[in-house]
This record gives sequence, C-alpha cells and structure tokens, in this order.
Amino acid sequence: MHWSKKRSLFTLIASLFALSIIIAGCGGGASEQQSGSEKAADPVKWTANSVWPPENHQSIGLQEFADQVKEATEGQVEITVSTGGALGYKGPELLKVVRDGLVPVSDMLTSGVAGDEPIFEIVTLPFLIQSFEEGKILNDIARPYFDQIAEEKWNQKILYIAPWPAAGLWSKEEVTSVDGMKGLKTRTYDKNGGLVMEAVGGTPYPLPFSEVYSSLATGVIDSVLTSTPTAVDAKFWEVLKYYSPMNVTMATDLITVNLDEFNKLDPETQEILIATGKEIEAKMWEDVAKLDKDKEALCNENGIVTVPPSQEFLNDLSDITKDIRDEWLQSAPPEAKEIVDAFQKEVGRE
Repeated sequence: MHWSKKRSLFTLIASLFALSIIIAGCGGGASEQQSGSEKAADPVKWTANSVWPPENHQSIGLQEFADQVKEATEGQVEITVSTGGALGYKGPELLKVVRDGLVPVSDMLTSGVAGDEPIFEIVTLPFLIQSFEEGKILNDIARPYFDQIAEEKWNQKILYIAPWPAAGLWSKEEVTSVDGMKGLKTRTYDKNGGLVMEAVGGTPYPLPFSEVYSSLATGVIDSVLTSTPTAVDAKFWEVLKYYSPMNVTMATDLITVNLDEFNKLDPETQEILIATGKEIEAKMWEDVAKLDKDKEALCNENGIVTVPPSQEFLNDLSDITKDIRDEWLQSAPPEAKEIVDAFQKEVGRE
C-alpha cells in the first residue's frame, strides 16, 4: 500500500478510537449523573413509634403528621407509624430509645420520661394550671427549655407537643369544696394524684383501670381522678353521678426525632418537618379541647351532672397542694423554677 494511504488510514483509525473514548466518557458521565439522580430520589424511610392504640388521639395525630410530611415532601420522607407498643419499647425508656437511634421517631408521655429528665414532670404538677387554656400557656413557656434539653442532652428534636384532656374528679356525691373531698376513697393513676388526695384528707387507691368499675359498684371506692375519655370508656354514669372539672393535672406527649437522622435531611426538608409539626400541634390542642367537651357532653346525656368548681375552690386546692409543688421544685433543675415563675406571672398568680 502506498505510504500516504497508510498514513490516512492510520489517522482515520486513531480519530475513530479517540471519538469512541469521548463518547464512552460522556456516556459514563451521563450514567453517573443518572445514578446520582436516582440515589437522591430515594425516599427517607422512618418508623414512628407510639405506645397508644391506633384509635387514640395521639396515634391519630402522629399518623396525620406522617401523611402531611409525605405529601409536603412529595414522597421524599415516608414515616410508617407503629401503634400499640408493637415495637416493644416501654414508655419510660423512650428518650433513650430515640437518643440511641433504635427508632428514629417516637411519641412519648412527657411525664413518663421524667425519670430520665426530671424537668419534664413540670407539666403534671398538681393544680399548677387551672384550665386547659392555662395548660397551653405552660406548654408554650416550657417549650424553649424542652427544645434545648432534648437537643443538647438527648440527641433529639421535638417535632410537636400534644395534650391530653385534664383530669377531674368523678364522684357519687356532689363535691364543691376541699371539705367535701375529706374522707373520699379515690382511685388515682399516678403519684401526684395520690399526694393530692392525701393533702385534702382523702384516701388514694392506685387501682388498675380494669378494677375501677367493679370497685365503684361494690363501694371499695367512691370517686375517681381521671379524664373525660376514660369516664366514657368506663361508663361512669352507671355507678357515679357528679363530675368536677378541676384540672388536677394535665398530661402532654412529646413527639421527637433522632437528631442525627434529622440532620441528614436537606434544610428545605427540615423546614417542612418543623412547619408540619407546628401545624399538627396547633390542630391537636384544638381537637383535644373539643374532644374533652364532646366526651363530657356524652356523660351528661347519660346522667352525669357537671359541677364546675368555683374560683375559691380552685384557689383552695392550689393552696393546699403548694407543698407538693414546692418540694418538687427544690430538687428539680433550676430551669423548672424559671418556667413556673414565668407561668405564674403570665396567668396573674405571682
């Protein structure tokens, strides 16, 4: 072959080889970009734990949160809610469970984890609040403290805080004063309730819920400290006559996310979770206030008479249980007194 033809053929082959490398490189880059794009599109999948049954308002609220987050993130954050304690974690250990990443999201009774973080017991101090509205005020004042403690000490972020209806007194006889509570045999559900009954001259009976109805029917007890949904569940109208909505205590639930998991999200997605948490919190405070009234109305329809406590009665209850609150504050974190002082100033009980 003539040398010039050989050189032309060689040049053509070299050019084709170089072109193939360029094409392969571009193709590989496109492939890598596509792969990275697909990776970015993979949704974040979390499990959210709830110890409450699926029909409980706390579980319902958590499911609504999960649904709204999925919609707002266009499916990029999927939260599967596990109710009824199906994951096997007990209430008192849930701060540690979320801290350690054993479950990324969990609902937990605020006072239920106070054994690990004492300041959380502040929401259930007896007669610190005198109404559901005051419960919201206390929650709003305590929230910045709770947020800081959760993040700095427990590696988690509070998404929202949701209330329970406050506990009142259900009795066979009408009770309108502290004197009227003397001698009552009252079923209580926690330590603070027991201390309250002792302070007013009654006798606390820490019975399991399953024994309450029969104990009322047989006269073992004559009254109960609990909320309106529980009264409906137990059909108190069959064995009791009166209800005094005295707001002995009002519990709340924390819904938190592991901070390491939260920080893996991009800032925009983080803001979506924060905003959704605020929406759900506001809705649940409204819903629970309505739930409380609806359950009370159902009790009234079945014969229970509501006897609203007078302001004098509430003040007397607050005064007589002051030592309970003061004793707790003495051993509580210093932030607790700041919260109580700010709350009492806000509601005019300095």
